Amino acid sequence: MKNTWLGSIYLALAASIWGGMYVVVKIVVAVIPPLELVWMRYLVAIIALAAIGWIKRQSWRIHKRDIFLIIAIGIIGNAISIVTQETGTMLSSAQMGAIITSSTPAFMVIFARLLLKERLTVQKGLSVCLATIGVLLIVGVDHVNLTGKLGGISLLVAALTWALMSVLVKRVPSDYSQIVVTTYSILVALIVLTPFVLGRLSAIPVAQLGHPAIWGGILYLGIVSTAGGFLLWNRGLQMLNASSGGLFFFFQPVVGTWLGWLILGEKIGVTFWFGSVLILSGVVLVLYEKK
Repeated sequence: MKNTWLGSIYLALAASIWGGMYVVVKIVVAVIPPLELVWMRYLVAIIALAAIGWIKRQSWRIHKRDIFLIIAIGIIGNAISIVTQETGTMLSSAQMGAIITSSTPAFMVIFARLLLKERLTVQKGLSVCLATIGVLLIVGVDHVNLTGKLGGISLLVAALTWALMSVLVKRVPSDYSQIVVTTYSILVALIVLTPFVLGRLSAIPVAQLGHPAIWGGILYLGIVSTAGGFLLWNRGLQMLNASSGGLFFFFQPVVGTWLGWLILGEKIGVTFWFGSVLILSGVVLVLYEKK
């Protein structure tokens, strides 16, 4: 039970950090395109993770049998998913992004059943349904901009690949430190993205990079959102089963909407609070599910 609660806290914190990420990405992509931004945040994250690993005297050895799995996690989750997520955020509205990415937990339930043979219970299904309805109430289906279809497709790819990556993380042996798994998977993504990015870096307006909102945003995305968020998410998934752990992803749109109200002055109504209650109800069902 202790691991269940601790894992829940890790997952809720990670999703909450990513809720704030949408506001930051919206600001930074006005200067730095999505692909280059992902590359920069990973460069910062690698430095931060390497420093943490050095301080903790971390062993970086990986068995040959697990190399392919970590490469798959890096390409699917850290490269494809994050690039399509930031591209979709740039092309579509925040509301569309919240609606589409909220499908991630449902995809995680499916992948967990197919790849991990996890049992699909009525309680898990009800939890996902409650949380999905809650997100739809919060972001408002009527506000979806149909002209952002390309952004919507990009966000759907992001949701699918993130769900698959989260389930693959469960297949990594638990004797590896999450610092090691996270660092190597991000390094794989950095290597994969580098050939596509190097020729485009010169087009970024250097003068604007000195603005506090831009370099501060890059540091937030690299250290807090990537290094911190990925560590918390991967660690939390090791403590819960994949289908239940995915439910905590719903904290992302809740926090994103709340921060939009607090920082950007966006209005929220009664449906926000009602939707939040439904999401928390779904989480509680998972926490008290009989083992």
